[in-house]
Amino acid sequence: MSGKFEVYQDKKGAYRFRLKASNGQIIATGQSYKSKESCLHGIESVKKNAADSKIEEVEIEN
Repeated sequence: MSGKFEVYQDKKGAYRFRLKASNGQIIATGQSYKSKESCLHGIESVKKNAADSKIEEVEIEN
């Protein structure tokens, strides 16, 4: 079984998504969107851009 994206409305009525692994663990969350359609576009953007993404280690300045 593969992971899945879940779309839901938060307490303020904004749409959000979360990506869950096959074991049910949340592994990513999205920002809030005013419409469900925008939220779905956000999911498609993540799917498109993450497929071939590189891993880059960065250092945070204190």
